[in-house]
Amino acid sequence: MRALTPRKLADAALSAYVPLLLAVIVVVFPLLWMVFSSFKPLPEIITRTPELFPADPTWTNYATATDRLPFAQVFVNSVLVTTIGSAIKVALAILTAYGLVFVRFPFKNVIFAGLLVTLMVPPQVSLLPNYTLITAFGGADTYWGIILPGLGTAFGTFLMRQHFRTLPPSLLEAAELDGAGHWRRLTRVVLPVSGPTVATVALVTIVNEWNDYLWPLVIVSRPDMMTLPVGLTLLANVDNRAAAYGQLMAGSVAVIVPVLIVFIALQRHIIAGLTQGAVKD
Repeated sequence: MRALTPRKLADAALSAYVPLLLAVIVVVFPLLWMVFSSFKPLPEIITRTPELFPADPTWTNYATATDRLPFAQVFVNSVLVTTIGSAIKVALAILTAYGLVFVRFPFKNVIFAGLLVTLMVPPQVSLLPNYTLITAFGGADTYWGIILPGLGTAFGTFLMRQHFRTLPPSLLEAAELDGAGHWRRLTRVVLPVSGPTVATVALVTIVNEWNDYLWPLVIVSRPDMMTLPVGLTLLANVDNRAAAYGQLMAGSVAVIVPVLIVFIALQRHIIAGLTQGAVKD
């Protein structure tokens, strides 16, 4: 085994570590700036000589944001919408993918192609039809009105389908010979070996549900029904927008921290789940 020369070390650093470090700085620095700014008084935020760390840390921004925003109710709304919406989305993705792979019926490929087409359609296209339909059924300012239009998840179905196609046929054949029906095959055979992929779909779905802004903004008008991203607009809608910078930073931290905790808890499944099915023997 040859020893690494200084030139090889320099080449490795320039080709891998330096770009990686720059990418981390680009991603992490704005987050650090937001967190530290949430503890700064207004004169330290609006200044010609900005500094990263607060000279006089204070919790005033969090207290003011809590006073101006029904934070507890808005947080509960986000948790309910995210939990219910994500659970239904993941369940639908699993059931749809199972049907596309293991159930025999005509036009499966056509249906799957239609699902892929929906990935190319911007969600803004369906905004007006969804609003008209949901309001016609009295869904404005309701939980089900927020959750219902986004229950379809083409990405989750695609990911689960690609993973299911990599499972050994002998597993399903053995279960079928034992008299197992589709539901038993799904719950006893398929899902136990699909943990990383299910976790990946769940994580992506949770992040999207938690951060969803446009649809809740359109369908909700009452502050007590707003989710956290929409609730931040209450902090921004002031006469002097600059005076609310600290409160917006504090509110943004409150939005990001919960989903960041979920991401850290599940991140080890992401690579395993996304790469399953990428290479097929």
